[in-house]
Amino acid sequence: MIRINLLTTDRDKAKKKAAAGLGSTAQKLTIGCSLILVLAAGFVGWRYWALSRESSRLDADIAAAQQETTRLHSVIQQVQQFEQRRAQLQQRVALIEELRRGQTGPVHMLDQLSRALPPMLWLTQLKQTGSDVTVEGRCTSLTSLSDFVANLEGTGYFKKSIEIVNTTTEALPQPPGELIKFTIKAAFQQPGAAKAATPGAPVVPVAPGGRGRGAAH
Repeated sequence: MIRINLLTTDRDKAKKKAAAGLGSTAQKLTIGCSLILVLAAGFVGWRYWALSRESSRLDADIAAAQQETTRLHSVIQQVQQFEQRRAQLQQRVALIEELRRGQTGPVHMLDQLSRALPPMLWLTQLKQTGSDVTVEGRCTSLTSLSDFVANLEGTGYFKKSIEIVNTTTEALPQPPGELIKFTIKAAFQQPGAAKAATPGAPVVPVAPGGRGRGAAH
């Protein structure tokens, strides 16, 4: 009688199947790990490329910002220089306007003195200290001096009353026979504070060539 041990055969088959299953599992794990490594390397490479690109873009933006800062700094300096020049010009204009306003008084004063001169009366010296004016001159009669004072008071630019400080008569060998030296004092009003001239104020008209006029110093 022949006996066959089937259990040993089954065991060998089971071992072979188990070994084949383990080999297949190891291959799968190896392939899976390889895929993971490849994906990880690809992600790292992509991330590195993206970060490099972003870094390059940021470097370009920083360089552009620095150039713009330099340009704006130059513009700011130009604006500051312009503001300084404008301030200087404004100061000059204000100074010129102030000088013009300051010159208005003397111009009006000389104009009114010239208009108030009667015939045969002329001025030899003019002094001004503040609003006080001292006038020296020559005339051929006291009537001319009286008319001169009245004309000045009638202009409204000189405060009343004008003081005749002194008069000195000097004899002349020829007509009109005498020459009167006079000194008067008056207070001049600035044009803005001057009152309007009184209507009908006695202002003596001057005929051409009817009087001599001395230079005011």
